Amino acid sequence: METWRIFLAVTLMLGVIVVTNLLFPPPAPSPDGAPADSVEVVAPPVLDPVAPPLPQAPPGPQDTVAEDPAGGVDTPAAGPAPGSRTAGRVIVVESPLYRYRIALMGGGVVGAELLEYPSYTESGGVELVVDSLGPVVGYGLRTAGREASLAGLAFASDVPDTVRLGSGETGRDVTLRATLADGGEAVLVYSFQPGTYAFEVRGRLALGPLAEQTSLLLGLGPTLKVNEEDADEDRRNLGYVTNGTRSGIRSVPLRRVDEPTIEEGPLEWAALKNKYFVVGVFGSPDTGRNLGGLIVEPAPADDAAELAATLPLERDGSFAFRVYAGPQEPDRLAEMGADFEDVNPLGWSFLRPIIRPLAHLITWALVGLHRATGLAYGWVVILFGILVNVLIWPLSMKAMRAQLRNMEIQPRMKAIQEKHKENPQMLQQEMMRLYKEEGFNPLGGCLPMLIPMPVLFTLFFVFQATIEFRGTEFLWLPDLSRPDPLYIIPVLMALSMFVLQYLSYKSTPEPNPQLKLMMWFMPIFMLVILLNFASGLNLYYASSNVARLPQQLYIMKERRKAHIRQASRKEPERD
Repeated sequence: METWRIFLAVTLMLGVIVVTNLLFPPPAPSPDGAPADSVEVVAPPVLDPVAPPLPQAPPGPQDTVAEDPAGGVDTPAAGPAPGSRTAGRVIVVESPLYRYRIALMGGGVVGAELLEYPSYTESGGVELVVDSLGPVVGYGLRTAGREASLAGLAFASDVPDTVRLGSGETGRDVTLRATLADGGEAVLVYSFQPGTYAFEVRGRLALGPLAEQTSLLLGLGPTLKVNEEDADEDRRNLGYVTNGTRSGIRSVPLRRVDEPTIEEGPLEWAALKNKYFVVGVFGSPDTGRNLGGLIVEPAPADDAAELAATLPLERDGSFAFRVYAGPQEPDRLAEMGADFEDVNPLGWSFLRPIIRPLAHLITWALVGLHRATGLAYGWVVILFGILVNVLIWPLSMKAMRAQLRNMEIQPRMKAIQEKHKENPQMLQQEMMRLYKEEGFNPLGGCLPMLIPMPVLFTLFFVFQATIEFRGTEFLWLPDLSRPDPLYIIPVLMALSMFVLQYLSYKSTPEPNPQLKLMMWFMPIFMLVILLNFASGLNLYYASSNVARLPQQLYIMKERRKAHIRQASRKEPERD
């Protein structure tokens, strides 16, 4: 809903600028004077649209996976590896950034707490996993059209219950082992680094000849825990995202998953995300093998979906993949490669080719200014608004000269219109000839004024989804990504807009009812539209308007000079 409101606001502003310049130019002086890569997508043979989804809730030990001589996957009971510490416990891996929890029953990731980001719904850091819904990364197998969960496979490990990684350490491996019913071994090796939210998972399943026909199922979700004050907004941003080698990035809100579907691969990654955080799985870092596809099914829980990415096993039953479970920090996402920084698509698909690179550029500029100056983000937003107006000052001057030129040729345009009012074709030809002789562009006065509009539109998405603004305080504002609780900034934005409109109206040589109407209507309209938008967006718009005041005063002065010059040239004609 908010996206449509900002789109409506910007569209109306663009329309006002263009239509006003075309239909209501400065009036002619009166006698008294006045002025992709081309990669074939191959769906893995193990995908079956009618197959049941990967279970997320841990089943009992009887569901442990083993080889089935008939060619499928059976689930006889199996126990932990002999001589190892028993299953039924959770291993905690902790660094200054995170606290991940791995359950030995099933080997999945059942906890992901991000220590640098406070939760606004409970004490402690942001927790991504909803305990009652099972692991955020779980495992299963699929072969010959059949699926089996590994949630009941009892792993064991010799590592302590808590593994702590200091900032200066090189990393640690956590190895889990389980014995299959036929005596074979299942191995999972997690490799963690203290300074990154990414970790690698390697392993091997002793399935014999069956391994070549089997895919590992990587269960995601089925949802992420809400950690924001505005829980409804966070749920609206829940979705799964895939990046196909040919199809590109595709994002689907979880609330729209109402029937089984398959996102065909190969996929470079698949992810589950909300407004600020994401859990993503990538293909093998060693062999370069991509994910085969993503099985999607509705889930019983609200705002949830059963997601299972497929990863074909190697001939010996081995596999490897990467996981990212952390914040949507642009630099960290970019380090993962494969355009993972675009995991949170911005705007509608038809606008993304424009908005996405512009959003990256604006985010880079804001974060860069913050790091370079050491200023709080609120001051950075104000500085950014001023700098944008400084950069477009030459274009503003070009627009002013085009408007003055328009004013100068108005008498000739009016004469042509009167002479050929009965012949539209001749009227058009004569008007085009006049434009060519005078080097005049009828849109030259409004096109430079349109440049700030894409910036404003893009900033809506930047403040909506950029994690650097999450919980960022400024003066009385508790969070630049949320509305101003006192509505001071939106009111200042509307007042500054009114002053700009008033100065523009006063610079016209004769009363213009249309401009007078817009002078009152536009500030009120924008106040209503932007009242409950991110305070950072309103702060930028208000500071941008204030920065334009000196420019508008200068333009007003130049227009008055032009009116006087035109009036003086008319005096000899009356004599």
